[in-house]
Amino acid sequence: MTQPGLALITGGSSGIGLELARCFAGDGHRLIIVAQDRDKLDRAAAELRAAGAPQVDAWSIDLGAPDAGAKLFHETERFAGLPDFLCLNAGTGAWGDFVDQSDLYLELQSIAVNVTSIVQSSKLFLPAMVARGSGRVLITSSVVALGPSPKLAVYSGTKAFLRNFAEAVREEIADSGVTITALMPDLTESGFFERAGVDPDSLTASEPKADPATVARAGYEAMLAGKDHVIAPALTGKIKAAAARLLPDALVAKFARAD
Repeated sequence: MTQPGLALITGGSSGIGLELARCFAGDGHRLIIVAQDRDKLDRAAAELRAAGAPQVDAWSIDLGAPDAGAKLFHETERFAGLPDFLCLNAGTGAWGDFVDQSDLYLELQSIAVNVTSIVQSSKLFLPAMVARGSGRVLITSSVVALGPSPKLAVYSGTKAFLRNFAEAVREEIADSGVTITALMPDLTESGFFERAGVDPDSLTASEPKADPATVARAGYEAMLAGKDHVIAPALTGKIKAAAARLLPDALVAKFARAD
């Protein structure tokens, strides 16, 4: 168990984000959870207080807005102070062939939420953490970052960006007292598939999904240990990661296109 502090978690009202918040709550940390749906935030906050968090603030922020990262930083600075743990977990996507199926609005939203808000947040939070000399950051990427994913072309591109971004900035701030960990989940049970419009008859929809609590626990422990990345669940995720490393990208794309 770490010394109790303040944890800020985006996408903290459901899925992996909520389970990350439960990990922090169980260890007695104060929490700020961020999402857009007010009702879901309020329900999550009540659950987290019951799980042991001494304080839970629930903020409704549209992370797809152009100034979302700046708003998140300034609200935190004003009302709570610099967090000890920063989990940039919120993400969204759009399903379908890019040329003639997928929704451009949803794809642009996924770039805004998955990339722009995280880069902007990192640009503001990280210098303050480095100046303080301590902090743990978790950025949620995905196993799909390791290879092309037809029907999730933009989403997988954003997750590949996050993996490379996390690893690069981690190296830039080595020995600063601040670490960055990339969490790379395999398919995980959440509301993502419905929001992204995944075809319910596709292999992606029917493939078994990981328990978000298992994925979150792996991410939480890797972040506390200061690891550079973690693939979760270990078995299925590492098999896919190994295949992505060994096979040519064109072949990986063909297998993924089997949906």
